[in-house]
Amino acid sequence: MQDAQEQQATVSVKVNATDKQLATELFDHLGLSLSTAINIFIKKSIAEGGIPFEVKDPFYCAANQVELQRRFDEFNRNQTQDNKLD
Repeated sequence: MQDAQEQQATVSVKVNATDKQLATELFDHLGLSLSTAINIFIKKSIAEGGIPFEVKDPFYCAANQVELQRRFDEFNRNQTQDNKLD
């Protein structure tokens, strides 16, 4: 009987078909199967105690924050001008 570390389990993941194709091609160029790449991700996540790269919402990037601030400032200026006209 195999010990617990050697036993294999199946993981089923739903992904966009285009993403799967692109990832398969990428990993193939690296000499890896998609399954091996996913196993590397899982092992690295376990070793680091979390996702092994930064995960963040691109909405909060510096350029978006500058644009949001510009729009808030413009809105506030317009509000102030509107209040002066009343």
